Amino acid sequence: MPTFEDSLRKLEEIVHQLEQGDLALEDSLKLFEDGIRLSAACKLNLDTAEGKVLQLIQQRDGEAVTIPFLTEG
Repeated sequence: MPTFEDSLRKLEEIVHQLEQGDLALEDSLKLFEDGIRLSAACKLNLDTAEGKVLQLIQQRDGEAVTIPFLTEG
């Protein structure tokens, strides 16, 4: 199973290829499908990591605390 970083890197490559706009329709659709699959895998990895973080916080002080992830923006 690829790592989160590998999946994200491949997803970025797909986005770059699609943004170029010089692919045949069939190739674009294939890349789009691959991108959707990779995006879902990345989301699953992030959700799993978030669950682990919440568990660790709960174990440390006995109470579950939800801490929002900081996003770039």
